[in-house]
Amino acid sequence: PDSGKRFWTSSHFLVHEQIHTEERPFRCPTCRKGVNCNSTILTHQCIHIRERRYECPKYRKSFSRSSHLTQHQQRRH
Repeated sequence: PDSGKRFWTSSHFLVHEQIHTEERPFRCPTCRKGVNCNSTILTHQCIHIRERRYECPKYRKSFSRSSHLTQHQQRRH
């Protein structure tokens, strides 16, 4: 399906195209969750190792994803 998105390179298009399929070629070695992008697995693995790189200095709370810190800041600050 054409989602209307445009990409600078064909490789970016191919990665995006997997979103529209059931293909999940990358697996988490810990829980075997399948995803369509290798970088998603790297982010997902932070759950298992409890790595929290993004810290809110005001509340001293940390998050595994920058987007979660951003959401926290939008809601609490």
